Amino acid sequence: MSAPTARPGPSARRPAPSANQPTAATAATSNRRQVPPERVTGAQSVVRSLEELGADTVFGIPGGAILPVYDPLFDSTKVRHVLVRHEQGAGHAATGYAQATGKVGVCMATSGPGATNLVTPIADAQMDSVPLVAITGQVGRGLIGTDAFQEADISGITMPVTKHNFLVTDPIDIPRIIAEAFHLAASGRPGAVLVDIPKDVLQAQTTFSWPPEMRLPGYRPVTKPHGKQVREAARMIMEAKAPVLYVGGGVIKAEASAELLELAELTGIPVVTTLMARGAFPDSHQLNMGMPGMHGTVGAVAALQRSDLLITLGARFDDRVTGQLDSFAPGAKVIHADIDPAEIGKNRHADVPIVGDCREVITELIDTLKADPAASANPLLDLSDWWTYLDGVRKQYPLGWTPPSDGSLSPEYVIEKLGALAGPDAIYCAGVGQHQMWAAQFIKYEKPRTWLNSGGLGTMGYAVPAAMGAKMGAPDREVWAIDGDGCFQMTNQELATCAVEGVPIKVALINNGNLGMVRQWQTLFYEQRYSNTDLGTHTLRIPDFVKLAEALGCYGIRVEREEDVEAAIREAQSINDRPVVIDFIVGKDAQVWPMVAAGTSNDEIMAARGIRPLFDDDESAAEPAVIHEAMSHEKATLAAHERAKKETER
Repeated sequence: MSAPTARPGPSARRPAPSANQPTAATAATSNRRQVPPERVTGAQSVVRSLEELGADTVFGIPGGAILPVYDPLFDSTKVRHVLVRHEQGAGHAATGYAQATGKVGVCMATSGPGATNLVTPIADAQMDSVPLVAITGQVGRGLIGTDAFQEADISGITMPVTKHNFLVTDPIDIPRIIAEAFHLAASGRPGAVLVDIPKDVLQAQTTFSWPPEMRLPGYRPVTKPHGKQVREAARMIMEAKAPVLYVGGGVIKAEASAELLELAELTGIPVVTTLMARGAFPDSHQLNMGMPGMHGTVGAVAALQRSDLLITLGARFDDRVTGQLDSFAPGAKVIHADIDPAEIGKNRHADVPIVGDCREVITELIDTLKADPAASANPLLDLSDWWTYLDGVRKQYPLGWTPPSDGSLSPEYVIEKLGALAGPDAIYCAGVGQHQMWAAQFIKYEKPRTWLNSGGLGTMGYAVPAAMGAKMGAPDREVWAIDGDGCFQMTNQELATCAVEGVPIKVALINNGNLGMVRQWQTLFYEQRYSNTDLGTHTLRIPDFVKLAEALGCYGIRVEREEDVEAAIREAQSINDRPVVIDFIVGKDAQVWPMVAAGTSNDEIMAARGIRPLFDDDESAAEPAVIHEAMSHEKATLAAHERAKKETER
């Protein structure tokens, strides 16, 4: 064993990755430093491999089967280990780190329950195409299959929710397999990779050298698009009368935001950005129609539904975007560009399928459009009629909200004010539910990798550990976790990790006393029968979130009045020696609008309850004043219902 050296302590900080640092897609193979063979243990080989791959942060918890790795990790001056309070926190923290930096996130756990506690964040990362490597300890090779203490077939368990997984049976393979895991996680369509290593493999003597020769026959992600397909896409774009750039998270993964901006401005085509693509295109840009989907803007949904051409970039036609699939964008032809060929044509037929990296696809598309002899106008397309229609829709149906009729604090106001004060350079991490949708709607995102959330799996409890990981990856950035009182109670123990490790994240807790999105559905679809949604955080104040924050080593603030919101946010911004939690007590009856009910057509979008825009009949569409009046009426009705219920209980 090498002599112990100083370890990075809780106050150690590394600079945020610069623009010219390798991205996740190259990190696994860019380091070609030659390390001659030397005798080490399997555990030392794991740590040395992580060091050579540039993994500077690992989130985890030690335990019996993984313990051999923690001994050489103690000596490492290059890898900082963050001792979390639950393995789920380790996984989400690694995901937040990866989403904020573009690098591979790494988490570690022991066998059995330690490994199974990682399953949710592994599935979460896989669904959202986040580069994640999870390293787990396993019982010794001779005990596998005997139901040994803390044995679980984590490779079998995670097979459906990983891009690939490995069970290491020979210590000589450790450098190669970990290098392959990083390469697989980061290249092509990013995803989650599991490396399961038996304890006796970690304890065995072996030889370490670097770089290893990777053996991935058949794994050849196609990044360069086929020229013929690009030319056909350019032809269709030039002929379109109502095109839309339908942008998904793949554009951010490919670092293609600048190219997207150039393409949009070159053509004048409207842009919609999905939940996972918020920040890929500036919200302030006049071509941005907003977020489509279940809780998207009316303008974005109208653009998709009435388009004649969808230029789909790094998106997957998710059900939350399309609504009832057979009625989605019925008159549109589809250009579908994606790094993953399995996504093309999976949910919607592609008239022009393009397999390739979004950055390369957009670059070649721009070059092809510019080379067209007929392309001399600026912008290239005359979309005046299309824009007249879209501008009319978004003017008539802007995002907004009605102040609660009972005088309680508006959650939309809180989130909009937070976005205005923290600004476009901050990183925002949301949990899942109403607060997630409001954060996607009312914060203006101007840059990629500033909006992190669990989009595909929809994991409650994501925000706090993800914010911790994001802050560790980008220590100079202001990082906010926007969480609900339901989500927060699932993973708030990681605030103790933040306090101990010196990670001063800030938490905006949208506390409505309920599982808010579930309550909204019960209001709309279950006759206001509120079964098991009241958490008691309002009526009983259990827990008291300010006291809880203080117990976890944080600074706690409670806000119940609109006039105190700005001062509380500014106070939180001024505190950087510990995490801060602001408990915003908001009304329980606030609802997320617009809304497309699950399983219905996007044409059935409701701007507010009882207000359905009629995209093809502007005269029949309600005016904004009518919408707000209807929303106020709805709030008053709910308040009356609650009063009647209380009278009955008396």
